[in-house]
Amino acid sequence: MTFSLYSLFGQSPSARDGSFFDFPALRYSVCHMRQYLPTTNVPRNNTTKITPFRYRLDMANIDRLTFIPLGQTEPITWRESLELNFADGILILHKGRVVYERYFDNLTENGVHAVMSVTKSFTGTLAAALVAEGRLDPTKLVSYYIPELAASGFGDATVREVMDMTTAIRYSEEYTDPKAEIWDFSAAGNPMIEHPAGTSQGYHDYLRTVRKEGTHCQRFGYRTVNADVLGWIVERVGGRSVAEQLQSRIWGRMGMEQDAYYQVDAQGVPFAGGGLNASLRDLARFGQMVLQNGRWYGKQIIPSEVIDDIRFGSDVAPFAASDYGKKLPGWSYRNMWWVSNNANGAYMARGVHGQAIYIDPAADMVIVRLASNPQASNTLNDYISLPAYQAIADYLKR
Repeated sequence: MTFSLYSLFGQSPSARDGSFFDFPALRYSVCHMRQYLPTTNVPRNNTTKITPFRYRLDMANIDRLTFIPLGQTEPITWRESLELNFADGILILHKGRVVYERYFDNLTENGVHAVMSVTKSFTGTLAAALVAEGRLDPTKLVSYYIPELAASGFGDATVREVMDMTTAIRYSEEYTDPKAEIWDFSAAGNPMIEHPAGTSQGYHDYLRTVRKEGTHCQRFGYRTVNADVLGWIVERVGGRSVAEQLQSRIWGRMGMEQDAYYQVDAQGVPFAGGGLNASLRDLARFGQMVLQNGRWYGKQIIPSEVIDDIRFGSDVAPFAASDYGKKLPGWSYRNMWWVSNNANGAYMARGVHGQAIYIDPAADMVIVRLASNPQASNTLNDYISLPAYQAIADYLKR
């Protein structure tokens, strides 16, 4: 079913008042973000052939797979889980072949979708590549690279603490709290609203206002502003925006099918913490490249050291000390990737409303899910999603 926005609201939802992100308009807007916000393009290389996928579809068997959601006693099927988590698109790769691919509602195989905080993992990967090349020193302070943040809560944090989100700052990302700082940050980055004098004018301007609270490196704290500080560092060190570096390092080298794009603020700064929009298949290409230790069709796209550091470089202690330690016991966080530390060595990129790139090396599997779940919290979806992903891995490993 495709929603008619006018029939749902009487008038088109707007970026000015945020109604375009209300459910069920969300199901449409995540597939059409360019209708609401200004963007900057991440072009595919038109001189490069699209890298093809090989298909060995196993849709019926996968749809029938059952598992028990965490905390429940009754099994559900894989297909039922997609509906429960409001999937817009899902693609599974096994040994580099597509074994499952479905589209729902407003997403088509030719469409792009907002990936939300999956964007952070792209930003972290770009930064980790600069580290591997010796151009970025993760032990240096943020203020070394961005003097403009010297007086902020980030000034005396190291780049590594930003990359792993162990900064101690006064900032709440609790979406259910209307007074949480995330809403001020979102407003600062929204170019469609008027910004009164004395308020932040764009992402970089807002980052200067963030204050320190506590001691860095004591505990993990998931805060989008870390990703935008890191995006600023990547821009400063790499000499170009994150959008341009994503294009030159990854998107333009991999034979992607479609252009991607970033949402930008009024100054044209890409939203490095959540503004990327891309197609399901191209996200799967990226995930498969990461699974293959940074290689794609004979080219080393990302240094293999980056992938090793994501998989094996994290410290579980700061994560265990956080609220997330109770929600995802045994997990950790590295270079803006979520690391499960499970028996299969799975790790993932996660985005609000249900976006995911889930990589399972032991099963030789990549799952990409795009979704528009009305609940703006992955931890409210995990009780279904994580056992569902494990069920697919167990099936593919047979």
